[in-house]
Amino acid sequence: MALFAIGDLHLSLGDQFKPMDIFNGWDGYVEKLEQNWRSTVTSEDTVVLAGDTSWAMKLPNVFNDFEFINSLPGKKIILKGNHDYWWSTMAKMERFTEENHFDTIYFLFNNCYSYGKYGICGTRGWVSIGDGTEDEKVQFREVQRLEVSINAALDAGLEPVVFLHYPPVYGLNSNYDILDVLYRYGIKRCFYGHIHGYSQKNAITGMHDGVEYIMISSDYLKFAPYRVM
Repeated sequence: MALFAIGDLHLSLGDQFKPMDIFNGWDGYVEKLEQNWRSTVTSEDTVVLAGDTSWAMKLPNVFNDFEFINSLPGKKIILKGNHDYWWSTMAKMERFTEENHFDTIYFLFNNCYSYGKYGICGTRGWVSIGDGTEDEKVQFREVQRLEVSINAALDAGLEPVVFLHYPPVYGLNSNYDILDVLYRYGIKRCFYGHIHGYSQKNAITGMHDGVEYIMISSDYLKFAPYRVM
């Protein structure tokens, strides 16, 4: 039983067709993802999907993408990305997966999931740009959600491992509110996606101020799930 992670699948197998193949390095990415997944992940494993899973605009439109994900081996835990416009309340998303028998798909949203002695924690995160009241509101909610998730793990006696969509550090920029949470709770490992193509040269990977950062954008991983532990 192993834990894997990958972000930014950017699937568009349904009505909201938005192929990524037009971008450098994304040609045949769905086929590559499926081949790599099936050759690596077993039915006993767990895979965290770190946001931007589907281009669908509404929850019903995500059906084809979820049908594909559900057909792949393992349990999948999905968190929200900035392009996941289909994202809804936990009750609505769980009802959608239940009604459509997507029985391997779960959502990381103000909660945590256990994996051995570890707690799978996380949220979307945010870009701290200080661009007015609305930006501050979103930032505040994301910080709260991260804390709720981490505390859920700690209350269960688990060691938190954090998964985000947005990187809390990128180049010379830092989201200090998110970082403050990581530092206060002694988080040792943080996985993130969101960054693609040429921008990946500025991504922070490895140890940084006591936290190990691992980028798991699908194109960075060559569309192969990353083995966390």
